[in-house]
Amino acid sequence: MAIQTITWMSAFLCLAQVFSMPMPCQLQGQLVRTTHNLLRDMGGHFPLECLQENVVMSFPATAFATSGAPQLNSSGAKAIYETLKNIDTLFGTDEQPTMWDQQKLEYFQNIIYRQIEESKCMMGSVDTSDYPIRAEGLKTYFGNIAAVLKEKNFSYCAWEVVRKELLYTLEFILKHNSDSLLWSNRT
Repeated sequence: MAIQTITWMSAFLCLAQVFSMPMPCQLQGQLVRTTHNLLRDMGGHFPLECLQENVVMSFPATAFATSGAPQLNSSGAKAIYETLKNIDTLFGTDEQPTMWDQQKLEYFQNIIYRQIEESKCMMGSVDTSDYPIRAEGLKTYFGNIAAVLKEKNFSYCAWEVVRKELLYTLEFILKHNSDSLLWSNRT
């Protein structure tokens, strides 16, 4: 009986040790991909009836620039984190896009929120001198997106412009900043 008790306690302590190990403070690539796919699947191509309301915005690609150096990868990851926070802010209004699949929209918002909550720790991880410049570019870009939404009274076409811009942003991150993301099983 004593051996069985010791065995169970040893197994419990071993599992407690394994599950209490700190998780890496990194954004999950699969979740970024999932948010992209959900947003893509909420509509098709940009609607023809919205072409006249389409707005061309200058995308801040330099905010995500990396050269492989750890400092720049950290700045790139922080830029992705800030992007997710800005996306969350855009959808934080009372005026939600009603023409989209509401279940997918809710799932999209939940994943964005989860990524933000699980990755807060990265904001204090490394002090990078170029981060304020990156953050300013993102602030301007997302400020322009928010302005379009307000200017067009949160209309269907305004939300389609937002969806188009966010799809481009998430796709850019997946293509050019994949190394700044944590991938559990790359295929």
